[in-house]
Amino acid sequence: MLNYNWKLSDGYPEKNGYKVFSCFSCGGGSTMGYKLAGFDVIGNNEIDPKMNECYVTNHNPKFNFLEPIQTFKDREDLPPELFNLDILDGSPPCSSFSMAGNREKDWGKEKKFREGQSEQVLDTLFFDFIDLAKRLQPKVVIAENVKGLLMGDAVKYVRKINSEFEKAGYYIQHHLLDASKMGVPQRRERVFFIALRKDLAEPFLYQKTMFDVEPELKLEFNEKPILFRNIKEKSGVGLRKKMYPFHSRLWDLREFGDSDMSSASVRSTGKKIGFNNNYVYENKTLNTITAHKDNASNVLFDEKRYLSLCEYIKGGSFPSDYDFQKVNPGYLIGMSVPPLMTAKIAEQIKLQWLDKL
Repeated sequence: MLNYNWKLSDGYPEKNGYKVFSCFSCGGGSTMGYKLAGFDVIGNNEIDPKMNECYVTNHNPKFNFLEPIQTFKDREDLPPELFNLDILDGSPPCSSFSMAGNREKDWGKEKKFREGQSEQVLDTLFFDFIDLAKRLQPKVVIAENVKGLLMGDAVKYVRKINSEFEKAGYYIQHHLLDASKMGVPQRRERVFFIALRKDLAEPFLYQKTMFDVEPELKLEFNEKPILFRNIKEKSGVGLRKKMYPFHSRLWDLREFGDSDMSSASVRSTGKKIGFNNNYVYENKTLNTITAHKDNASNVLFDEKRYLSLCEYIKGGSFPSDYDFQKVNPGYLIGMSVPPLMTAKIAEQIKLQWLDKL
């Protein structure tokens, strides 16, 4: 049984014989998901030294590549095992497409993350990932990204993604999924691009449109949402730092029904400040955990504090004994695919595709 409340020390289930390699691996959210579903994750590629240190500490990969994907995909010494993968997994950095970011203003610009990475044009990394898939030719490719990729002018990128996967020899489809319907105690909508190699796809093909076919894959998750009161910490410590004075004043002026602190700011000052500081209600599912360095994006409505470490871990379906090393836990979890989300997807791909090949 897959559950959001778990420990690494409990061990993973018996391996099912399928192999995965993870790119843009961060701290290993998706890696833990595959392992929970019985897959053998044989290695990773990550650009951030601190994130990679967390990954190696918690997952002990057979193959570890600390470098940009632009150089990794062209290496001449890639292990033979990487050319015989069942799944190539990746979560190309997606802030350029986030609805909370600058979106179109940042497209085509070099950017870098907070923890010592080199500058990159983030919106082209997806195509570097597809180049790697074209070279390695895994049976299945899975790429996770933000919901904003399906909105506005970003759909042009989706068309190009589809086109590049076609050229690489894959049938491609995308699924917009909500983690809160998959046993994760967090509202988190993400789009998953899932590709099946064309020479393997014939048994699964169906007529999508008059002119198009794609492999059938049903990803329908409708689990009962887990409310915040089920993961709320009743005692202990963690990331419960003292609330910033300005946030404290806005919290005192809150009214039931406010979604974030900006409502109190507008009422008291006429200025919309604090819209990134969302209220968490006990009778609702936790808001999307975002990668903010100050861990102040989620504020309890009925208790004057931010989210605690325990609540971050459970909300992200991370193991309670994960070793965060020198990385801010809230930031790492906000950057990661919830393990349970990946596990549920991987389980279905195994049952519907891999087991039938």
